[in-house]
Amino acid sequence: MKLLRYRVLNFRSVNDSDWIECNDVTTLVGVNEAGKSNLLLALWKLNPASAGRIDILHDIPVSKLSEYRSKTNEIEFINAEFLIDEESAKYISESVKCICNEGTIVQVKRFYDGHREFLFPNGKPENLVIENSENIENEKEVETQYTDKQLLDAIVHEMPKFVYYSNYGNLSSKIYLPHVIKWLNNETVQGIDFNEDQVRTLKVLFDFVNLNPTEVLELGKDPKIVAMENRRNYGYSDYNPTKEEIQKAQDSKEKRSILLQSASGKLTKQFKDWWRQGEYKFRFEADGDYFRIWVSDEKRPEEVGLELRSTGLQWFLSFYLIFLVESKGHHKNTILLLDEAGLTFHPLAQKDLAQFFNGLSKENQIIHTTHSPFLIDTSNVDRCRVVYVDNDGFTVASSDLRQGNDSLNQKSIYAVHAAMGLSVSDILLQGCQPIIVEGPSDQHYLNAIKIYLINKGLIAPKQELIFIPCGGVKGVPGITSILGSKNDEMPFVLLDSDKSGIDAKKKLVSGLYKETPKKILSVGDYIKIENSEIEDIIPLSLLSKGISRLFNKVEDNNFEDEYNASLPLVPQIEKFAADNDVILKSGWKVELAKAGKQALLFSKKLSIAQEVQDIWVKLFKDFII
Repeated sequence: MKLLRYRVLNFRSVNDSDWIECNDVTTLVGVNEAGKSNLLLALWKLNPASAGRIDILHDIPVSKLSEYRSKTNEIEFINAEFLIDEESAKYISESVKCICNEGTIVQVKRFYDGHREFLFPNGKPENLVIENSENIENEKEVETQYTDKQLLDAIVHEMPKFVYYSNYGNLSSKIYLPHVIKWLNNETVQGIDFNEDQVRTLKVLFDFVNLNPTEVLELGKDPKIVAMENRRNYGYSDYNPTKEEIQKAQDSKEKRSILLQSASGKLTKQFKDWWRQGEYKFRFEADGDYFRIWVSDEKRPEEVGLELRSTGLQWFLSFYLIFLVESKGHHKNTILLLDEAGLTFHPLAQKDLAQFFNGLSKENQIIHTTHSPFLIDTSNVDRCRVVYVDNDGFTVASSDLRQGNDSLNQKSIYAVHAAMGLSVSDILLQGCQPIIVEGPSDQHYLNAIKIYLINKGLIAPKQELIFIPCGGVKGVPGITSILGSKNDEMPFVLLDSDKSGIDAKKKLVSGLYKETPKKILSVGDYIKIENSEIEDIIPLSLLSKGISRLFNKVEDNNFEDEYNASLPLVPQIEKFAADNDVILKSGWKVELAKAGKQALLFSKKLSIAQEVQDIWVKLFKDFII
């Protein structure tokens, strides 16, 4: 099952977050105290892989605690919408004896008393009709009758587990085992504060080592201590260990050493596949009552304690262990919720972490919070959701990345704008090839096409192709001037072939691009549709779901029946909307582009016509220097 979107209500600083759309990687961007963590914590408690206890006293907003605490069974705090995949549909159908189809959407809510409820926006699965063949002469069809509880149990069984991790659970390298044993047994240690996050990380560490701290402590006891315990049990006063007791203690220590060595090798080998900032070697050591973690690498072979290495390495190791252990190997059905991921990393390491998320998201959806521009993937800026505090003091989230003069989101959105600025700097400093486009819709489509063509082996650009939106044709001259002045080489520009695009092309060719007119490209150069725009080189099949969402309230949503492939798509959508009294929201073209991008990159039943591929290849070969 894939998480499509979720909504937090009546939880800590959140009154109603509104729906938060989710991608393979979703980035919640906001300033400190905006409430980003609360948007993760509520989702975690929907179906936590471990821990995630509902805390009535602290989770219900303070202003509503006296009212809500007596009716926890009525107050929901999280509502998540999932797309049921083929595997989950099969399990639900077989276990409940119903007809649950792949692609079905289900919403799951959780309430403060812990119970869950579900809702199928497009209709519940139908009862299964089976043949009753107990008596051949009286064969008849029988409709099964499932209960809501059976269906809910099946949904929860298939629902992804959520793993939450923050910076507060970083491991220390020197661990006092007697304290750990008490903490893991929910006992207090006098004079030392109980840190639930660190105890959780300690638990997964020992799960990873396949030992419990009591066993580690017992295996390492000194022979004299063993002798004292034996004599005390039998009432003897002679504490000198016997030969057998000495041998037994030695064997136990050797066993502990071998087990820790094996676990160290396992961690070193697996961690290498994740962390790209160096090749690290870990060694677990138990010395008396202490369990220690030593670290070295190829540049610094001398071992030092983990706490003496960077906090970034500590964070990544702790997160790595949490993920491996709490997902229990079922990585495909685990969603990662990472709070201020990589906050202590160097900027280059943060950029590596952002790319690492892209790789990890092929198996696991990721939602992470940040206020760092280095952790924002500018090639997929549509995956950002800005988090801010509204006029009433509540946390809200929005996919609107625009900023007005009096916008409440202007501080939170700054990181996104800074990331875009850094992206331009990267282009200037690192030799990437910029292509100027009119708007974010063009950027989404072209990034998706680029990835598709590279994966198919149809293009092999020597430089990274970066598409820079400039806010419409009026912004093109300014951006081209900035980029062109850096190395006296003008960037490529792709314009729509509508009236404004044609006029802009004429001005550029007669001015800035007088010497390089071939670097001004038009959509109409590649497709024989008058007044064509970027949408016209995208097959309708990739946009059908996005168009259906635009007109989901139209009773006879038959846009495709009226569509004329020889005419531009956008005016046809606008006319269909007007004819059916549908008001297209501001930014609808961007939302349509996001849907098309998702369909091109992630559809399992993708089929692109050869003539479309040829258009794309021709366009991109014109980009490649």
